[in-house]
Amino acid sequence: MLAEHMTSLLQDACSGVFVQERSRVRAMELSLGTLCSLGRRTLSRSICAVGRQHQDWSADYKVFSRSQWEPDQLFAPVVKEYLARYPGNQPVCLAFDDTKLAKSGRKIKSAFWQRDPLSPPFHVNFLYGLRFIHASLIFPHYRDGDFSARGYPVRFVECPAVKKPGKKATSEARAQYREMVKTHNLSQQGLEIIKGLRGDLDHIGESERKMIVAVDGSLCNRTILLKTFPRVEIVGRCRKDARLCFPAPEGGRLIYSRERFSPEAIRQNDSILWQTCRIHFGGAWRDIRYKEVNNVLWQRGAGRRFLRLFVVAPQPYRTSVNARRNYRDPAYILSTDLQSDAGTLLQCYFDRWQIEVNHREQKDTIGVGNAQVWSDKSVPRQPAFAVASYSLLLLAGLKAFGPGRTNDFAPLPKWRKKAIRPSALDLITQLRKEINEAPITDILKRNIAKNMVTYAYT
Repeated sequence: MLAEHMTSLLQDACSGVFVQERSRVRAMELSLGTLCSLGRRTLSRSICAVGRQHQDWSADYKVFSRSQWEPDQLFAPVVKEYLARYPGNQPVCLAFDDTKLAKSGRKIKSAFWQRDPLSPPFHVNFLYGLRFIHASLIFPHYRDGDFSARGYPVRFVECPAVKKPGKKATSEARAQYREMVKTHNLSQQGLEIIKGLRGDLDHIGESERKMIVAVDGSLCNRTILLKTFPRVEIVGRCRKDARLCFPAPEGGRLIYSRERFSPEAIRQNDSILWQTCRIHFGGAWRDIRYKEVNNVLWQRGAGRRFLRLFVVAPQPYRTSVNARRNYRDPAYILSTDLQSDAGTLLQCYFDRWQIEVNHREQKDTIGVGNAQVWSDKSVPRQPAFAVASYSLLLLAGLKAFGPGRTNDFAPLPKWRKKAIRPSALDLITQLRKEINEAPITDILKRNIAKNMVTYAYT
């Protein structure tokens, strides 16, 4: 049963996070209530989903505002399951991206005005809200059969901007602001998350396993590429007009060659031949064409660190069977990994799209950011708690049904007949069905009884 696997994972995740048993069980109930509630995923609706709407609600809010626990530890079962399913020396692929949660409350200290990523290119709009860095562990399900890869979130960390001093601020305050901008920006906080994930792998016993981090253009910069962590490589998308070069000839004082070129120039250069590799994306194995240039230097982006440049040719696609063939834009990818084969690095970057799928399901289906909290501890914790619940739900579905969509789920609507894997909504529908047959309290009691722990439900 999906509910049994879900509660077992919640028990495993919360056992080492919450000190008190009552807080642990309350958090497990709120996790199931967040997933199974209807409408907006506010804390009040989560409380109603678990049947405590006629009781004092203050303890549920204090789970996020007063209890001592770290959200990052809730994702531990995902990493353990990945290492159990895919042992060996294959690299661990992680996808990184930043995301924004719109807010309207003026009492949230870490909310700030920022650029709306959905604004049209001809008119920049602004959005008031929170900013998070999201990291997903890519499960390569295509190794197990005809399935697409899937991202399972392992981090969701708030990354607020440094508040700019006012017009009447002193010169010392302005100097302090300039220093904090250098150490508390998005890239620096992303480095801390990468360092923490690398430390988790080393602590588990995977110290010799390489970790490949796939990033987009916002994190493919000098801060990320210049910082070197042991056994950590970066694969990121760069601009088509980035100014690249080769090392200067030996014997002189120059480090960078005076001749510059751009990734777009490499794509148009007929003297560099196209190569082909087999990549799984779009639900099938496909042959993609790419060009590779080694030992590239990016003076403004990576300093003296050598990089590999990949130029991926535009991929064809059709909107329907009888439609004409269209082409996507070419991709320009830089990597710090000089040893791995091109297929491994390109596959990791193609799998990065799964984090965009996670963003859509987290905001549309799970309702991350809908909770109305403003405490300094609750603001970063509650969204991370909801993302952890979503990640454990995906993992519970994987353990219960496998990577594909089976007949255990509700029949698909007529316009969605070709679904190969279950969506988050499919898993939530199945979870609601099982909980309707066995209430949440009974499921939690059976799971907690395995560890000889009792809890009084009133």
